[in-house]
Amino acid sequence: MADSNFIDYVKVLCRSGKGGAGSRHFYRAKYVPKGGPDGGDGGRGGHIILRGNSHMWTLLPLRYRRHIFAGNGQSGSGGRSFGKDGEDVIVDVPCGTVVFDAETGEFLCEVTSDGEEVKLLRGGRGGLGNWHFKSATNRTPRYAQPGEPAIEKSIILELKLLADVGLVGFPNAGKSTLLSSISAARPKIADYPFTTMEPQLGIVSYRGDSSFVMADIPGIIEGASEGKGLGLRFLRHIERNAVLLFMVPADADDIKAQYDILVGELERFNPQLSDKPRVLAVSKSDMLDEELMAEIEATLPEGVPHIFISAVTGMGLTELKDILWREITDERNRIDTAPITHRPLDGHHRVREEDEFIFENVPAPADDEEEFIDDEDFEGEDYGYEMLDEDDYDV
Repeated sequence: MADSNFIDYVKVLCRSGKGGAGSRHFYRAKYVPKGGPDGGDGGRGGHIILRGNSHMWTLLPLRYRRHIFAGNGQSGSGGRSFGKDGEDVIVDVPCGTVVFDAETGEFLCEVTSDGEEVKLLRGGRGGLGNWHFKSATNRTPRYAQPGEPAIEKSIILELKLLADVGLVGFPNAGKSTLLSSISAARPKIADYPFTTMEPQLGIVSYRGDSSFVMADIPGIIEGASEGKGLGLRFLRHIERNAVLLFMVPADADDIKAQYDILVGELERFNPQLSDKPRVLAVSKSDMLDEELMAEIEATLPEGVPHIFISAVTGMGLTELKDILWREITDERNRIDTAPITHRPLDGHHRVREEDEFIFENVPAPADDEEEFIDDEDFEGEDYGYEMLDEDDYDV
């Protein structure tokens, strides 16, 4: 996996910008000895914003961009001049990216559509200048509000591919062969387990101009939800699929038993997957005659649509497309009506090499110097102090 360009899990350190300090400035002119306060407000800090990009399919760019820092707001100045706002940082991510807190595993947000923008970290608000604090009893306020501090957080970005149909099966069940037969995808195919090392997407044409997206993930073995094999790492990619296509080869010792194992692993990974529509395809069926098919059909799980197929000879592929299309277009199976409940990251759902990544210590830039006044110019004036509520900030 180290040499692959498909990266679906990455740890990044983010820091929003801190707000600029308000100015403690007083107006000075030759014939205006007591011009009064005119310190401007500080600018707000920059936000960290995630933006969905349909042209991206991997988190690889973020593998080489471990620190994402927004700009700090500048301090205010005299003449009620406001400080400049800090520069926002917009990070493009693939559609289907989910964000978790790297420390607690808590779900933070997700980006699912092209052009969608999610404010991940909010920049600090700028402080109010001293002209906000003047009153009849406090004509020379010598204080201003500091800007709000920056927010620093290490996050985990996890990509979950968006597809209509997800292929689920043991290694060498024929998933990659099926994908290459009914779409233009060309995954690696060989006769040894775990040939598929990363998810593959293929667009399947259906009766004219219609089409749907099919996702193939590495094979699942018993115990995958506990960290065995490769399937655990990629099970996240079928959480967004509208329909799950289970594939069990016809030469399996017990097709129903293998199907039950696959269903059990999915439910242990995410119980919500048990609610998704399922279709069972018995692959490599070109070796069966009608009598054997009838015997096997009597042992298949009830209530699950099933079909015998052969990706090599094309047997049953048209009928399979018809079944999948009916399930995809069923109003009850629409992805947008069944939002995902994202489980918090725990030890079984993490990638150890990413979690152990140590960030370089990059200190935040120092504050801009604030403007001070000479106390001798305003002797005898009121130096009272009053606190402001949060609503008194300019957002």
